[in-house]
Amino acid sequence: MIDSGSAAWMLTATGLVMLMTPGLALFYGGMVRTKAVLNMMMTTFVCLGVVGIVWVAYGWSLAFGSDSFGGLVGGFSDAGMRHLDTQVVGTGPSAVPTGVFAMFQLMFAIITVALLAGAIAERVRFWPWTLFVAVWVTLVYIPEAHWVFAIDGAVAPDAVGGWIANRLHALDFAGGTAVEINSGASALALALVVGTRRGWPRDPVRPHNLPFVLLGAGLLWFGWFGFNAGSALGATAVAGTALVSTMLAGSAAVVAWLVVEQLRDGRPTSLGAASGAVAGLVGITPACAYVEPLGAVAIGLAAGAICASAVRLKFRYGFDDSLDVVAVHGVGGLVGMLLLGVLASTATNPAGADGLLYGGGFAQLGKQAVAVVAVLAYSFVVTALIAWVIARTIGLRVDREVEVEGVDEAEHAESGYDFSPLAAGASSRRTGAPLLAEQRPER
Repeated sequence: MIDSGSAAWMLTATGLVMLMTPGLALFYGGMVRTKAVLNMMMTTFVCLGVVGIVWVAYGWSLAFGSDSFGGLVGGFSDAGMRHLDTQVVGTGPSAVPTGVFAMFQLMFAIITVALLAGAIAERVRFWPWTLFVAVWVTLVYIPEAHWVFAIDGAVAPDAVGGWIANRLHALDFAGGTAVEINSGASALALALVVGTRRGWPRDPVRPHNLPFVLLGAGLLWFGWFGFNAGSALGATAVAGTALVSTMLAGSAAVVAWLVVEQLRDGRPTSLGAASGAVAGLVGITPACAYVEPLGAVAIGLAAGAICASAVRLKFRYGFDDSLDVVAVHGVGGLVGMLLLGVLASTATNPAGADGLLYGGGFAQLGKQAVAVVAVLAYSFVVTALIAWVIARTIGLRVDREVEVEGVDEAEHAESGYDFSPLAAGASSRRTGAPLLAEQRPER
């Protein structure tokens, strides 16, 4: 029997996670220069379309299907999202329609690949990027989602789930591996294949719209309640625990990042506050249902401080991760996964395990480390291969001249900010719209 309260919560959580992708578009769009803001937002927004098609065609089946190949990936028995009308995920107070769960997981796939766009901001061609999105979701995200999120017998009685969740028994409540470490490792590979921006790091690249950044960060934080608490699959006490941890970790990380900025640079910044919030939310993602409130604060403080320091790694090692996907999502996910092996407590969630500080020894910490290394290595290698093939065949990066003049006009024939009547008239002629009286040329 479907629990109506839990079903209603999952419908709401799905909407919250969907909102994170437009929020990410604002967050990323504000951090680039005016000549690339539309391309940046489009490379994020298009993931809503591409991944949705992949998911219904075969993605859902491969990630959560009833057939399996040794816990590595599902089969094609549920391709086209067959059997959704007759299936229920979970039991008791967490019994929800399979279709709702499938859409909830779709939003995870969308936001994960959208994160990668930040690593190659201002220098990517739109259609090759769109192809990359489809291939990457198929070869990287879907297998890792199966490893982490597919639980034995959850979707169907005979379904065999992924090896990280069901064989290794590493803890990851909402995607510290499949979403965060995956996106961080993949972003590093993608940035290395595409190469640095023209003039980087010599020429300063400043965010063009910090209010966009703060608004985007706020929408991401808002959506993260659905991301983490929704992973409880019901309106339960576990969902409440996840929500509390999410809020506290985000709060702690904002303060930690700003303190690091003050000590290092002499000023706290709005960009730092927004980045700190995201870092804390990343760090708590795998741990949100397994730690006490003080544990959530500790993870938030650690993620905020460590990620703020990790931002400078790209300058030291020369990889142009434009919007710090590696430092925030990769490093933040790593912090959260490993600290979970230290701070997890069965008093908070009996379905979890006791970490090092709660008498569990090093066993759980070791499992967490194995999951981290496996996901990091697979994501980096396969992403590098995908990006290299696309770059060498159809080309992934725009021409140098286009990069200097602005990728928005070259790729989309649009500008993010159009204040000139002359430019407005040119745009109207391109789209076929009638010219306003003041735009018509005199005879």
